[in-house]
Amino acid sequence: MTAGDHLARAHELLADHPVVDGHNDLPWALREQVRYDLDRRDIATDQSADLHTDLPRLRAGGVGAQFWSVYVRTDMAGDEAVSATLEQIDVVRQLVARHPADLRLAFTADDMEAARAEGRIASLMGAEGGHSINNSLATLRALHRLGVRYMTLTHNDNIAWADSATDEPRAGGLTRFGEEVVREMNRTGVLVDLSHVSADTMRDALRVTEAPVIFSHSSARAVCDHPRNIPDDVLAALPANGGVAMATFVPKFILPAAIEWTLAADENMRANGLHHLDTTAAGMAVQRAFEAVRPRPLATAATVADHLDHMREVAGVDHIGIGGDYDGTAFTPADLADVAGYPNLIAELLRRGWSDADLAKLTWKNAVRVLRDAEDVARGLQGRRGPSIATIGQLDG
Repeated sequence: MTAGDHLARAHELLADHPVVDGHNDLPWALREQVRYDLDRRDIATDQSADLHTDLPRLRAGGVGAQFWSVYVRTDMAGDEAVSATLEQIDVVRQLVARHPADLRLAFTADDMEAARAEGRIASLMGAEGGHSINNSLATLRALHRLGVRYMTLTHNDNIAWADSATDEPRAGGLTRFGEEVVREMNRTGVLVDLSHVSADTMRDALRVTEAPVIFSHSSARAVCDHPRNIPDDVLAALPANGGVAMATFVPKFILPAAIEWTLAADENMRANGLHHLDTTAAGMAVQRAFEAVRPRPLATAATVADHLDHMREVAGVDHIGIGGDYDGTAFTPADLADVAGYPNLIAELLRRGWSDADLAKLTWKNAVRVLRDAEDVARGLQGRRGPSIATIGQLDG
């Protein structure tokens, strides 16, 4: 088959089994760029000048379900973090209300399947960082009632009850309260997301959890030795847990040559008085100027495919997925520039000999199964125990 044949076949496969993407930061981009003024960023039209994501490109990319990240930065703490998370949830609901022909809110695996049958994109939500619950299990339950279906235990910084991958270890994984958070997530039906957490936090969560976990946007540490990625022993534990690791496209997590370059670019952003994750027009102007002086190492779909090959080998094809992290990163792979790019990745995997059945699991079936399994666990646990009223003070002192 030619490259054109592989790409045509990729589009056919995605028509039947579209992509469930584990992580897209469009809500935060809308907050940062236009303070949620959806008239100024109408995703029904081409937004390629400012965003990785809009409806025409989601359609072109074969996306059938999207976990929208309702992330807030870790320098927001306490009730400020909770309020900002609620604002993020609100904008997802606004997007769905504005575009009912294209988007459908989804809370369950059945909702995802119904959206696919209707030709709409299932819109789910994931909270990124346990700081969003302000050490409150009642707040966790409230987020679930509002539609949040996963919570990443940490973002880039440690929180009081869990260690992050990119901070100095403090708890050694999960504290006793952190373990209680995992148990209450299981009982409530919120997927435990282990992207961003330290390897010890991953291992503790897998020890405690009674439901499958996900990695909403993480790749393989054996292929690119970055602490944001998943060690092989953790990947190997996924079959027993039933979880799914969703490979990310962020160049600094998938291409070893990009790690050092990104550290220098981040320092340049801070030297210019900007947060290193700033993807506003001002932030991107600084990034592009830096890139012009110091050319950026380029990742490609083949780079992502290298991770997926390894993750399939270690965890098995039933335990992998895709989590691009679009609109949450300044840079993307050359041929995965935005949400229209997924067919290029599927074409690359076809070129490598992945079967139609394997690709259907990667794009759609695995993610739907994990959510369904977590729902089943939650129903069982709710029949055996009530809501936890434990506090961090009681458990961690």
